[in-house]
Amino acid sequence: MTAWLAFVESNTSGTGRLFAQAAIAEGFRPILLTNDPSRYAYAAEDGIDVAIVNTRDETALLTQCRRLSSEAALAGVTTTSEYFVVTAADLAQTFDLPAPSPAALRDCRDKRKQRARLYKAGVSVPMFRAVGSARAAVAAAGEFGLPVVLKTAGGSGSVGVKLCESKTEVAAHATTLLRQRLNERGLAVARQILVESVADGPEYSVETFNREVIGITRKLLGPLPFFVEVGHDYPAVLPSDTEAAIRQTALRALDALGLGWGPAHIELRLGASGPTIIEVNPRLAGGFIPELLRLSQGISLISETIKLVVGRQPDLRIRPKGYSSIRFLIPPREGVLKGIKGVEESRRIPGVIDLKLYAKGGDTLRLRGDFRDRVGHVVACADTPEAARVAAESAHTAIRLTIQPQ
Repeated sequence: MTAWLAFVESNTSGTGRLFAQAAIAEGFRPILLTNDPSRYAYAAEDGIDVAIVNTRDETALLTQCRRLSSEAALAGVTTTSEYFVVTAADLAQTFDLPAPSPAALRDCRDKRKQRARLYKAGVSVPMFRAVGSARAAVAAAGEFGLPVVLKTAGGSGSVGVKLCESKTEVAAHATTLLRQRLNERGLAVARQILVESVADGPEYSVETFNREVIGITRKLLGPLPFFVEVGHDYPAVLPSDTEAAIRQTALRALDALGLGWGPAHIELRLGASGPTIIEVNPRLAGGFIPELLRLSQGISLISETIKLVVGRQPDLRIRPKGYSSIRFLIPPREGVLKGIKGVEESRRIPGVIDLKLYAKGGDTLRLRGDFRDRVGHVVACADTPEAARVAAESAHTAIRLTIQPQ
């Protein structure tokens, strides 16, 4: 029987499906371990095996993996969800399978510890304070100077991240975050939040693999006070000295955190004094950035991650092919989606290679100020960064949503 490759939960933005497809292409049988299969429509659509298990219970997961290994070889255990990277690494090590250090992942996932370790290593980070009350958040904001950014200590996808311009806003948002007991995935949240100074400059991310910088992504954000990523351009076009500084900062961050096995996604701002780390994510990038890398450089970090997880040698050779851009569709307002126009017009724009809609007529659209606001995307490729960007933005503009207020 074909060997199993187990995924502990999945992300919900698209690469979960791509990982399962890559596992099949590498000759394995993917199986999704989840407590709620309804989150992942792709599993049923693609005929992916699913085992319903309490993924918050390590004993239950261990039992399930032992059951799988009794049926066929268990080639690897991994995840495409940041919330489960530690769990997957622990499981893999239990079965003596390739995996990153669970301890390093655990510290990295806790943004309080991550910030402290980066600061201690001399890596530039915003001023920060972990607080457990609205009063302490206001005090930290007074110390740093307004505005400040508030976020949870273990979130993902910009969930709960907000710029606060006044002490009143700080107190209100801190109260909201501290009242939360469960996150958007139903997992318990830390009883502390972070208050941070605002890092200036445009935002980039560094995509690394096995402590090797694969490339740098230019990230585009929506309007404040939130930090929703509305687009990416890859590879970023930068002066050679600036690119070298970004690469060096990213590698110093990995070293400070004891990372370097497999993929990492390092977000930073490029200010007047150089790069400042916003956060380090011990996983492959989301937001379809891995697809932009594949389109632009001929390297599939999804496939190479699968190889690493099962003990094979990754192929990190870059084969330059051009430039790619993605733009996400964000509703201008909340309400019921009554119609979508311009889709075929958008598809016909030269350079557009992918257009996907995540919502359909009749769906109720909510704006939460994070990745869940996205209702679709367009991807374009071209020989120049400007042509890719213009094609993606033109295709994005061509799509018009009709939304009826509730």
